[in-house]
Amino acid sequence: MTEKLTFPAPSNGTGPIRVATRRSPLALAQARLVADQVTGVTGIPTELVEIVSEGDVNAGPLATIGGTGVFVTAVRDALRMGLADIAVHSLKDLPTAPAPDFVMAAVPARADVRDALCSAAGTLAELPPAATVGTGSPRRRAQLLAARPDLAVVPIRGNVGTRLAMVGRSLDAVVLAAAGLARLGLSHEATELLPVDTVLPAPGQGALAIEVHAAVEPDRLTSLQQLDDPASRAATEAERALLATLEAGCSAPVGAYAAYLMPGSSRPQIHLRAGVYADTRAVHMSVTGSASAANELGSELADRLLAAGAAGLLSESKL
Repeated sequence: MTEKLTFPAPSNGTGPIRVATRRSPLALAQARLVADQVTGVTGIPTELVEIVSEGDVNAGPLATIGGTGVFVTAVRDALRMGLADIAVHSLKDLPTAPAPDFVMAAVPARADVRDALCSAAGTLAELPPAATVGTGSPRRRAQLLAARPDLAVVPIRGNVGTRLAMVGRSLDAVVLAAAGLARLGLSHEATELLPVDTVLPAPGQGALAIEVHAAVEPDRLTSLQQLDDPASRAATEAERALLATLEAGCSAPVGAYAAYLMPGSSRPQIHLRAGVYADTRAVHMSVTGSASAANELGSELADRLLAAGAAGLLSESKL
């Protein structure tokens, strides 16, 4: 029989809810944000359990060290070993493969999904010819070059502060997630929020996930589920189902954005657009359907993309 995991009691001094998170400044900021929300719905104080992941200590390209999933394993291990009660992840970092030991208790309201250009030169159009732009994302690289083929897009790693410090020194610009900048109080560093028509975000970008061990007590799970935003969950489920059906990892050159629509008095719908990239070539498609069938919608669009040649592009990106 599986042993049930419990949160500490709220008022008898036995301890707070322990929140596992990576140690990066952004991860800590996101975890504090969620921790405050958890206290709001449970009445129990929280404390952060800082975890160092392989992705934090290995400076190699994500594609060669296991993709963005390397940021998740160590945090999940803290839940599995009982060192923490809940975990907070950037949803775009969570692998799409089923994880039976864990439950995504909530997807809080999503922040800005867009990518942000940070440059002393201003906007993407205002960058000088052959400007150097830093990003560790093949997805961003392909779309930047589609918009500005003259750019020199170079791979970079490091936390947000490290990347911003490169602007004006070794680089003309960097591209970062707008949501991450906002959560760090650095939105002023963005000189342009890139429209999704120009740069499709990563599946799940801008969203956070609250994860618990599958053995958590039902009443505690119910408490956390109060933080779930149905629109954000449905939209990200569609995006992640697309990624899973493509059998592409979190760091694959895939962009996706699901807009949650409330057309008049009819049932909620999702308009899902996606692109798969290889260098400057791409396959783009979109589909609209019921928000209640978000997973099916994502899988359907993925199948259409594969039929249109996306499989070949994904194979090339792995070479």
